Amino acid sequence: MTRNKKIVVGIGIAVAVIVISWGAIEIATKRPAPSVNTFEECVSAGYPVMESYPRQCKTPDGKTFTEDIGNELEKSNLIMVSNPRPNQIIQSPLVIQGEARGFWFFEADFPVKLLDGKGEIITRGIARTQSDWMTEDFVSFRVELIFSAPLTEKGTLILEKDNPSGLPEHADELRIPIKFPKETREIKLYYYNQKRDREIAEYIPCDPEAVLPVSREIFLSQTPIQDTINLLLQGQVTQEEKEAGFSPMFPLEGVKLVGANLKDGVLTLEFEDPFSQTGGGSCRVRLLWAEVEKTAKQFPEIQQVRFLPEEIFQP
Repeated sequence: MTRNKKIVVGIGIAVAVIVISWGAIEIATKRPAPSVNTFEECVSAGYPVMESYPRQCKTPDGKTFTEDIGNELEKSNLIMVSNPRPNQIIQSPLVIQGEARGFWFFEADFPVKLLDGKGEIITRGIARTQSDWMTEDFVSFRVELIFSAPLTEKGTLILEKDNPSGLPEHADELRIPIKFPKETREIKLYYYNQKRDREIAEYIPCDPEAVLPVSREIFLSQTPIQDTINLLLQGQVTQEEKEAGFSPMFPLEGVKLVGANLKDGVLTLEFEDPFSQTGGGSCRVRLLWAEVEKTAKQFPEIQQVRFLPEEIFQP
């Protein structure tokens, strides 16, 4: 090939490379922008977020999306929550703290409920104050919710104004959007099953062998044993489980787990029982003991379970 031909070929190759590169750039620049219909989608697309409250995200075509913070601003002169904050990722147990006007309470408390993303109730609780609630000033409150992980990533925390009259014109509520962790693990809760008990021994009830497992999901945490026992104490079963014969011995008024220590395969669980709910007849106590012990022993590192105080779960 002559020198001139080589030059021509080289120029041709260079031009082809330039044309191909330009075409690739054109294609890239003409790609459709990601579809954005919510604040979360706007943030995920990498568009700028304005640090206002609530936050706002703006797309290149001028659309603005505002973060959902519930009705916090609307209710700020009636009730304020310091924990959890809107769109916070929550785990069980969830401690809810804040302040509300005295007239938000009735007899020093008001109801709280946690919903999943489908509007289904996950759990309920009662927020209480230790202060004088018969005032129009703000009064501090606290409540702890224990719950299993729902299937949805989002949910809503609702703090209701206590309304003993039941009249809709006196009803009010604070709604706080929250998020659930994505990572969970499956555990078992062991509850008494009446149908199985009758099958085992028709004339000798309360057989611990009738304490059977139901499956639940809990959030990944550093305290899976405590989280599982706390969930057991809630005594919540589905309608399907009830129809299958499950009849939990829990919940018991005032009974709660206050400590858990695992050493050399022995798990020591310390409970608070201010109203002596864990005693009674041998039949009842045997089932209470079995529900806790079997639930704890699902964890392979636990070979033995002890209870404190020692008189708990005793006839």
